[in-house]
Amino acid sequence: MGGERGVAFPRASPGAWVLALAFPILLVHIDFQPGWDTTIGASHAHIVLSDLAVLACLVAALAVAVRDGLGASLFADWRYDGDGHARPDFVLNQPAAQGCQVLVAGRNFGCGSSREHAPWALLDYGFRAVISTEIADIFRSNSLKNGLLPVVVDEATHGWLLANPGAAVEIDLSASTLRLPDGRTTTFPIEAFSRYCLMNGIDELGYLLNQMAAIQRYEQARDAR
Repeated sequence: MGGERGVAFPRASPGAWVLALAFPILLVHIDFQPGWDTTIGASHAHIVLSDLAVLACLVAALAVAVRDGLGASLFADWRYDGDGHARPDFVLNQPAAQGCQVLVAGRNFGCGSSREHAPWALLDYGFRAVISTEIADIFRSNSLKNGLLPVVVDEATHGWLLANPGAAVEIDLSASTLRLPDGRTTTFPIEAFSRYCLMNGIDELGYLLNQMAAIQRYEQARDAR
């Protein structure tokens, strides 16, 4: 994804799954297809950590100015021991976690920093969305601008997910909904402009560049006055 200004959210086939951990995080595996007519089918697993700071997402990469390769530093203190060896008991190091693209986390995820490194690292690792009951404002803003979908759900829905590891859920970006296996559906907040950018694989600059023809017409009309 290096050099790209945004990430398109393609349509996902319903064969997604999530695994269970020992932390407050929920992982979902999604098989993406082109387009974002989205339905992400996923079974899940959970962990529950509240107030997970951005600095916990990255440890060794905060001085880096590029996004490629940051996924290797994601949750580094938990993933690796002091010698740099993978901890086999950490969820992301387990075979079942490979390819997971949705992270379900505890309350106030992403607090503590204004840097874009956290969403960069999550995206570089392979995640496409984060689900929580509360997501820190600056992290949420940075995520939307960089192609990571933050999904905020109510306590009851979050509690149901935690109580039902392995159940399949659906996330629909176009409708801003999360659907549980029993048919209950809850909406999640997302601004129309942010949803448009995510679904079209662009950021704010990309949106402006797409308006270049209209901008040039305006400039020409103004100069002709």
